[in-house]
Amino acid sequence: MTHDAFVLSDVGCVREHNEDDALVLRDHDVYVVADGMGGHASGEIASRLSVEAVDIIYNDARRCEQLEQVYRRLKRSKDLEDVSSFQEYRLRRAVEYGNLKIFRHSSTDEALGDMGTTLVAMAFSGSRVYVAFVGDSRAYRCRDGKTEQLTRDHSLANELIDMNALRPEDLPSFQYKNVIVRALGLQEEVQVESFYRSAKEGDRFVLCSDGLSDLITGEEIGSVLSSVEGAEAAAEELVALALAAGGVDNVTVLVVDVHE
Repeated sequence: MTHDAFVLSDVGCVREHNEDDALVLRDHDVYVVADGMGGHASGEIASRLSVEAVDIIYNDARRCEQLEQVYRRLKRSKDLEDVSSFQEYRLRRAVEYGNLKIFRHSSTDEALGDMGTTLVAMAFSGSRVYVAFVGDSRAYRCRDGKTEQLTRDHSLANELIDMNALRPEDLPSFQYKNVIVRALGLQEEVQVESFYRSAKEGDRFVLCSDGLSDLITGEEIGSVLSSVEGAEAAAEELVALALAAGGVDNVTVLVVDVHE
């Protein structure tokens, strides 16, 4: 299968600079969106470091060979029960490497101490798409006109819902609904969530920062994905909707269409 991808990022209507970043590695069918955070524009640094880390893991042949050796060794020792394949292992390690790069960089400058980033990444392999994420940047899949949110935000709200301390219907009015509980760069190690889903001809996948998902409902996103032809046009329409809704944050949208 082949993929038609387009990414669009906008500073929005309120922020002075764009702390989002994105990566398209067409040769590897890998796609990433990162949403940086932190004072003194350090969010820009964090998001850039995270996508650079993914780029390195996929384009440095020596590192890839080392990862394969480690993967085979761990597989033999049965220490990889939560990883389905080398493709998933590689994507997860790429995100972990981004976390380490940010953490080490922030330790060199006190002004960068609070910087971090959320990140969501996809890697296609045959009829599967592997997803790895930390934080509240999201992935969606539109298939046969129906859109599904693939990721679940690492947020305080979702933790409270899991504990039955908050009802899902109360989420829109919850004061701390945008508080996340995981991000890259805040600690030396991070828990990366990963999984795979099927990918087939006609599917449309979307990665986005919360500058889109905080302002545009899942139903609105699904309406665009199911009705607008072409990855570029769909990305442009989604960004335009976020800006029309106030554009209170940077917004980044990456659309990937799957073709035979």
